[in-house]
Amino acid sequence: MRQSAEQEAVLAANEAFYRAFARRDLAAMDRLWAESAEVTCLHPGWGPCRGRDAVMESWAGILGNAEAPHIRCLRSQATIYGDVAVVVCYEAIEQSYLIATNLFVCEAGAWKLVHHQAGPLAAEPPEPEASGGPEHSRLH
Repeated sequence: MRQSAEQEAVLAANEAFYRAFARRDLAAMDRLWAESAEVTCLHPGWGPCRGRDAVMESWAGILGNAEAPHIRCLRSQATIYGDVAVVVCYEAIEQSYLIATNLFVCEAGAWKLVHHQAGPLAAEPPEPEASGGPEHSRLH
C-alpha cells in the first residue's frame, strides 16, 4: 500500500522529532510542538507533563543530559483523521525497545506534536508485514 502525501508529511514531522531528540536540539524540539493546541507528554516511568511549558521543561532536562541514551525510531506508521494524525512506532534504545504513540495536529499548515507517549516493550518488535508498505526505519 502506497503512503499518501499527507502521511509522508506526518512521517517527516515524526522523523524530525526523533532527529531533534537524537541531536539533543532543544530549539528544534520546541519548533515541533504545537503552539495553539494543548500538549501532553508521557515519558516512560514519569507522571504526565501537561501544558507546553511543562512539556518543554521535560525535554530541556532530557536533552540536556549528556548521559541520555541514543534512540532510533523504527517502523513508523501514520494514520490521519482530518486535521489529526497518529503515528505508532518503535524506539530502539541500546539493547531494549519501547513502543511510542505520537499525536500530531495540523497547525498553520504544518504537522505539530500535541502528544508523545512511550512505554516498555517486552520483546523485540515484530518483523514488518510483507504487504504493509514501506518501512520507515531511520538511524538518527
